[in-house]
Amino acid sequence: MSRKLWIDLTNSPHVVIFRPLIPLFEQRGYEVEVTARDFAQTTGLLDKYGIDHTLIGKHQGRSKIKKALGLAARSRALRKWARARGFSLAVSHGSNDLAVAAFRLGIPHVTMQDYEFNTASHRVNFRLANRILFPDVVDVETLQSFGASTQKLVRYPGMKEEYYLHGFMPDEAVLEELGLDRSRVIVTLRTPPTLATYHRFENPLFDEVLTHLSRQENVTSVMLARTEEQRRAVESRALPNTIVPSEAVDGHSLVYFSDAVISAGGTINREAAVLGVPAYTLFKGRLGAVDQALVADGRVVRLTDPADIRLAKRDVGTIRTRDPNVLVDLILGSATGS
Repeated sequence: MSRKLWIDLTNSPHVVIFRPLIPLFEQRGYEVEVTARDFAQTTGLLDKYGIDHTLIGKHQGRSKIKKALGLAARSRALRKWARARGFSLAVSHGSNDLAVAAFRLGIPHVTMQDYEFNTASHRVNFRLANRILFPDVVDVETLQSFGASTQKLVRYPGMKEEYYLHGFMPDEAVLEELGLDRSRVIVTLRTPPTLATYHRFENPLFDEVLTHLSRQENVTSVMLARTEEQRRAVESRALPNTIVPSEAVDGHSLVYFSDAVISAGGTINREAAVLGVPAYTLFKGRLGAVDQALVADGRVVRLTDPADIRLAKRDVGTIRTRDPNVLVDLILGSATGS
């Protein structure tokens, strides 16, 4: 039986999700090949971590029509690339392109996701995938309404960030790379996911927060942009005490050495919660169950006023992680039928 595994990465967080899983797949005897879409810091992170990959296609922007055309074009390109490679299993974190390509090629596909209200993606992935992995805090009935049948749905404990941060060791090199002074309050920000189908509105609070922080004498802000357009827009404002990296950085170490993390998305806030760093969410959409649980637990705070951000050096927090072999077992179980 062929033991070849295909991973498709379509966004920056997917790189860090699968980075620790790839060697575990290989330890189980699988040959792993990776395809990636040119979007945000995906290729930069792949290069930074030395992950071999084949770049196929790019993000098509916010237009629903262009997204649909892009899905057709990229899934077709993926099929052409994969047809003769003999894959026995395909895995992604919500790649619609892989869902379509794997289905057309007859390759079993496991999709992981953790935000139940990303409905446009679910309507494709859930119906075409062979197995669907979701955190167990998410309501089953909600997932079933988008096509996640009980036969396909597998729920895992905790959240994905706890698994891929297992064994994390902070690297102080990121401080030197960005010219950060540890005696100052370091705040890391992540821009809104304005190109996502579930994020179809502006977020003026993010700009208010960025401006507020730039005026604080003992604060240095590091603004991690999702797109080149976002980076240039912030750079053009020439805000004092604000660093806007032009290349991918060691985000996990940066979060660990930060005194606060503020994001209009979700992943980096959940990483902060895992690493014991105070986190604030500016997300204007409907919070998913994972993030609701973190807010209820006090590990993430919903921010409505920049003045509410606690700007002080923090104490070292507790890192809470889980064994990534749990995810590997659940993913590979689809290849054996277990």
